[in-house]
Amino acid sequence: MTPYADFYRRSIDEPDAFWTEQARLIDWQQPFTRVCNFDKPPFVHWFEGGKTNLCHNAVDRHLKDRPDQAALIYVSTETGTEKTYSFAELHREVQRMAASLQALGVQKGDRVLIYMPMVAEAAFAMLACARLGAIHCVVFGGFASGSLASRIDDATPKVIVSADAGSRGGKIVPYKPLLDEAIRISSHKPQAVLLTDRGLAPMPIVAGRDQLWTDLRAAHIDAQVPCEWLDSTDISYTIYTSGTTGKPKGVQRDTGGYAVALAASMKHIFDGRAGETYFSTSDIGWVVGHSYIVYGPLIAGMATLMYEGLPTQGLDQQPDGGIWWRLVEKYKVTAMFSAPTAVRVLKKQDPALLKKYDLSSLRALFLAGEPLDEPTARWISEGLRVPIIDNYWQTETGWPLLTVANGVEKTHSKFGSPGIPMYGYRVKLLHESTGEELTQPNEKGVVVLEGPTPPGFMQTIWKDDARFVNTYWIAMPGKMKDGKQQPDRLLYSTFDWGIRDEDGYYFILGRTDDVINVAGHRLGTREIEESISGHAGVAEVAVVGVADSLKGQVAMAFVVPKDGSVLADSTAALKLEGEIMKRVDGDLGALARPSRVRFVSLLPKTRSGKLLRRAIQAVCEGRDAGDLTTLDDPAALQQIRDRVQAG
Repeated sequence: MTPYADFYRRSIDEPDAFWTEQARLIDWQQPFTRVCNFDKPPFVHWFEGGKTNLCHNAVDRHLKDRPDQAALIYVSTETGTEKTYSFAELHREVQRMAASLQALGVQKGDRVLIYMPMVAEAAFAMLACARLGAIHCVVFGGFASGSLASRIDDATPKVIVSADAGSRGGKIVPYKPLLDEAIRISSHKPQAVLLTDRGLAPMPIVAGRDQLWTDLRAAHIDAQVPCEWLDSTDISYTIYTSGTTGKPKGVQRDTGGYAVALAASMKHIFDGRAGETYFSTSDIGWVVGHSYIVYGPLIAGMATLMYEGLPTQGLDQQPDGGIWWRLVEKYKVTAMFSAPTAVRVLKKQDPALLKKYDLSSLRALFLAGEPLDEPTARWISEGLRVPIIDNYWQTETGWPLLTVANGVEKTHSKFGSPGIPMYGYRVKLLHESTGEELTQPNEKGVVVLEGPTPPGFMQTIWKDDARFVNTYWIAMPGKMKDGKQQPDRLLYSTFDWGIRDEDGYYFILGRTDDVINVAGHRLGTREIEESISGHAGVAEVAVVGVADSLKGQVAMAFVVPKDGSVLADSTAALKLEGEIMKRVDGDLGALARPSRVRFVSLLPKTRSGKLLRRAIQAVCEGRDAGDLTTLDDPAALQQIRDRVQAG
């Protein structure tokens, strides 16, 4: 067996011994007495009896060996700001924030809701909560008041940490009015609001409730706040899954298991080393920002680059499609983590920008958040000449479940595939109707996980164990073994379609609820999108299923052409549409051919870069598009509406 295959097998067959080894990657104030408690499936408790602290592992333990090394590098192209905090400086700022929160009444177990733009103070707040044993709940900055209010009511925070405003592409997004309205309409009222004033927008102060960070920081400038040692199974944070409808679904995460999972992933998956620099282009409002902007790199003793801005704007607020590569060169970034959407945006820029900067420090670019199509992967791979490593995971999992572990063994990636199962994950494919496990190559099924889930995985849904079981877990009848009926198995559903090839690599084909049913034939939007995106004239594409009286559903494609003149030239548009349909015909067959290909200048996405396929589908079907609070640019959806109405 190969080293990784042996490594993986040991994680499955000898989990207690395996995870005991991984647990040595972090500091424990008190050793654990039981590695894995899976007595009440599907609930699992890791490292029971142990006591540790996320902030200690991310900050304090590095003070002895690397106090003056860069820890947090903050860059905002929105405000032209660059500032580096050493581990010693970060330690002091986190203690000032922790003391400020204590002054506002925050104690172990209290909730603190963080509604912040990508500023250093947001990281201070997260780490300060971890230091105190308070449970932080980060809500993506700029969420509309109604969405924010529902999360306030669910989390019931004692304190909310926020700011006057965020900024994106030079457009100021005032947060304070949104926050004030959210508090007004929520049933739960926080005791206090702690505010960072960036000077970007007016910020009316509510007397008796609102406090300025500058004032409290000054009052606690020399504060010394020790870490609160927490049980491994104590809650570290909750985070709401994106796209939630109705009552928010708060993913709840533990402390010890999460710290071990991140430390292990930084070593085995991301090949990160103390003293190096890690750059994740995500946002702290999402799980990637928790795991791989704030906690993971710092636990590994790396500097983490926290970025506010677009991938196409420089520090002087002028267009710069090479800003990320400029930062890679300047800060000697060794591992970078982004999303396929961002790469597709960069694909429209001058390819010479990829050669302009010294990127010799960069060992790999990791991509996640949505399926990575082969043309995009190939383009960026040829441009950067470093491994492009896809990885597949969810808010619920906390860290990648499918990728390659180059820190264990150098393993080749396959374009279009996130990779193979990571250690600790028992990944299976199930037949959608029979529930039978699919064991042969290239059989399409639902990607599921068999418990116990590994450290770092969600504990449950915040305040709702029943919903956790009912939402995610499928009961499968146990098979006969040695003449005895085995107990039922509980399997976690990812709600994603997948196939596994003959080499064991998985390919994700889209959500089980993003399947198009055309005349009884089920087609994944991902498969059609990949075919279309392979056309040389296509920059981006979104495919949705639209109700059809004859076939049940038909595929509808919306394409951003590389040549913008196509938008105004009906002859060129018709020609390109024909070429795209012919390509899909050739790749997937006539059944998968879109009924129409419509051309737009941009696609509707969330501010984190995810396509709003549901909203596109609703517009095509003449329905209400629903909650659009995360929509980045309303003009994108209006463009689709105009194209559909034009016929």
